Amino acid sequence: MTDLDDPAALRAADPGGMLDAVVGLPAQLGEAYELGRAAPGLAPTDGVTSIAFCGMGGSAIAGDVIRAVYADRLPVPMSMVRAPELPAHCGPATLVVASSYSGDTAETLALFDEAVARGCRVVAVTSGGRLAARAAEAGAACLAVPGMLAMPRAAFGSLALAPVGALAAMGLVPDAAADIEEAEAALRSVLAACGPPVPTAANPAKSLARWIADRVPVIWGAEGVAAVAADRWRTQFNENAKSPALSAALPELDHNEVVGWSQGRGRGFVLVALRHHAEHPEVAARFPLSIDIARASGLEAEEIWASDGSPLAVVLELALRGDLTTTYLAIARGIDPTPIDAIARLKRALADA
Repeated sequence: MTDLDDPAALRAADPGGMLDAVVGLPAQLGEAYELGRAAPGLAPTDGVTSIAFCGMGGSAIAGDVIRAVYADRLPVPMSMVRAPELPAHCGPATLVVASSYSGDTAETLALFDEAVARGCRVVAVTSGGRLAARAAEAGAACLAVPGMLAMPRAAFGSLALAPVGALAAMGLVPDAAADIEEAEAALRSVLAACGPPVPTAANPAKSLARWIADRVPVIWGAEGVAAVAADRWRTQFNENAKSPALSAALPELDHNEVVGWSQGRGRGFVLVALRHHAEHPEVAARFPLSIDIARASGLEAEEIWASDGSPLAVVLELALRGDLTTTYLAIARGIDPTPIDAIARLKRALADA
């Protein structure tokens, strides 16, 4: 296994620079938020009755963040669309946010075109590509996020905070400047404790990666921001560590998944529970009981707690801890965390078909 405390070994095992991109998350937030707030051509929101956030993969989870963070403050319902067709309700009273970091995601392009054809109010979020060109042709607002990162998942902060800025400018969410400052401070604290220079013995993220080793991770979080972070951990295990992973939310998992953790079924798995201090009391009470059931199946479990803070700070802190852990796990296993060869093969096969 690669020595995570050897700087030269870290660089050699990460030729795509994923670890540098992960460490750069705090720097993305404020810049992206201001980009969104200052975007020209944002549609008027008079009469808007719904928001549809459209995207796939790393470009879509930004919408999950927004929906969870502002669930109690959005004046209209917000839906996530991860399919190539808009829901029937989308029309002139719907604000459609189409997010594709590359600008060339087939499903997102199809959704953008359909939104324009239906007369929806449209905002594109992209670093360029065909989505930027189609937004210009349609006269739609375009949030042009920086495009220097190789993978959409590395632009997590930009893809999440640029739409927040636009929604704030449109009066659909409150000003987030104070929450962003708090989140930046929380992320800097995580990097001070878990960044690459910190040795494994004192580094919770490196230690967690070593603890997971070759086992399959299961990530739990309370419904809301922690569940979104759990999904982010799952997809980061998939793409960075090239590992299967599972994620689920409490209290829902107590009505199905816990039954699956029967005697002996937990061998080969590990559980990471993402916790925060604003959990609903009933959900907080469920965590230790549910973890005990999972442990009885033979798996080991750890809890990761976020600092006190706003919902935005909590979800970003938990996400960064997962980004670091999954990148360290890839490097420790001798795997380059950046490439996503399976997705590239699938796209080629679909094009050939």
